[in-house]
Amino acid sequence: MNQEQTKIPQATAKRLPLYYRFLKNLYLSGKQRVSSAELSEAVKVDSATIRRDFSYFGALGKKGYGYNIQYLLTFFRKTLDQDEVTKVTLIGVGNLGTAFLNYNFIKNNSMKVVMAFDINTGLVGNEIGGVPIFHLDDLETRLEENVSIAILTVPAPVAQQITDRLVNLGIKGILNFTPARINVPQVVRIHHIDLAVELQSLVYFLKNYPLD
Repeated sequence: MNQEQTKIPQATAKRLPLYYRFLKNLYLSGKQRVSSAELSEAVKVDSATIRRDFSYFGALGKKGYGYNIQYLLTFFRKTLDQDEVTKVTLIGVGNLGTAFLNYNFIKNNSMKVVMAFDINTGLVGNEIGGVPIFHLDDLETRLEENVSIAILTVPAPVAQQITDRLVNLGIKGILNFTPARINVPQVVRIHHIDLAVELQSLVYFLKNYPLD
């Protein structure tokens, strides 16, 4: 995201890709305008929050008139740097890693996994989903300079060691799918996604906060 993005709350920034995806689908369906109430129903964010999120970027819509979808798309595409492809590397080509390579953000043209690393010699030298797989020992010599983000799907005991190598190579963002809580310098952003914890949380809410 551009420098303007740093002025808004992180919670708002996290919702922007969600808005963008829904607006893009609306545009492709031929719709020209959308209200905050319609957006709220679709993305499951209350209308007041949506209006507040949008207010950080100035007058994007008019009361009683709704939002011009094409204008919003153009605005958010620029805000989210959708016109520039972000190249990603995947570390760990196990079951989850393989799923990532086959999916490879096919619905988002602004992100693409361009290379993967693993220690399995049976995988090294092959491609999955068109993505070449290199040996992890060659990380320092093979990682492309313009790759700034890494997806980590490796065993927890080696996660920190591999992260240190990625940081030394200039990686600025890490999506961590391991249960390990990794330490990184302040100049590197890391998002932890523990699928087991998320599932346990879902089960808890289903049991204790049943939907009507």
